[in-house]
Amino acid sequence: MSTSSMAAPHEVTAAPYDVDLAYAQWRKSSYSGGANDCVEVAQLGQCAAVRDSKDIGRRPLLVSNVALRTLIGGIARGLIGEP
Repeated sequence: MSTSSMAAPHEVTAAPYDVDLAYAQWRKSSYSGGANDCVEVAQLGQCAAVRDSKDIGRRPLLVSNVALRTLIGGIARGLIGEP
C-alpha cells in the first residue's frame, strides 16, 4: 500500500483493489458469542481491515492503526457507544 493512499492517520476507506486480502488473518472478538454477528479485524502492516462477519464478500474498510486504536480506546473508556 502506498503512503499516499493513507494520507491522514484518521483516514477510513473502502479497501482498494490493490490490497491483497487473500492471506489476511481475520480475528473476531472473544466476546463474539460464536454467531456471525460481529466485526472481524485483520492487521495489514500500517493499517487494518475491518469487515462484517455476516457479509464477508463485501470489501472491508481500511483504517490506519492510529484510527483503530483511537476507536477501541474510545469505546473502552465509554466515550463512544450507545447513550
